[in-house]
Amino acid sequence: MQPSAVPYDERLTAPRSWWLISFLVGVAFALILLPFGTLPLLGGLVGGTAAAAVVASSYGSLRIRIVGDSLIAGEAKIPVSALGEAEILDPEEARAWRTYKADTRAFLLLRAYIPRALKVEVTDPQDPTPYLYLSTREPERLAEALKTARTAAA
Repeated sequence: MQPSAVPYDERLTAPRSWWLISFLVGVAFALILLPFGTLPLLGGLVGGTAAAAVVASSYGSLRIRIVGDSLIAGEAKIPVSALGEAEILDPEEARAWRTYKADTRAFLLLRAYIPRALKVEVTDPQDPTPYLYLSTREPERLAEALKTARTAAA
């Protein structure tokens, strides 16, 4: 595999507010353990914060990449030759495709805290998936990278 001409690699990290919430979960655990003394209080603060941070980190660790002639979105790996046109979705249109316009057969890499998305048609007749919905902070750049990778693969 050759690297694509326009490399693309995006990590869909959790928003900063989630880290504050993780700390607040730790504070809640500390308050629950307050009657048992100082050491359990500190253990609750550290343990609760750490557990909540692990959950936030794992949810925000998905990546969208174009490697060679493949699009890797989360755990899915799709050759760019099986993909058609990409449509950039503004926040309102992205919400519509996440909700009432969504097809149950579609592949959704969905992160509701990312307001924009890219909808990519799947052209492979063997694949029942009609399209990919990819939450992304840079849909224009991803669409351009897909177009370049498709051109290079052809």
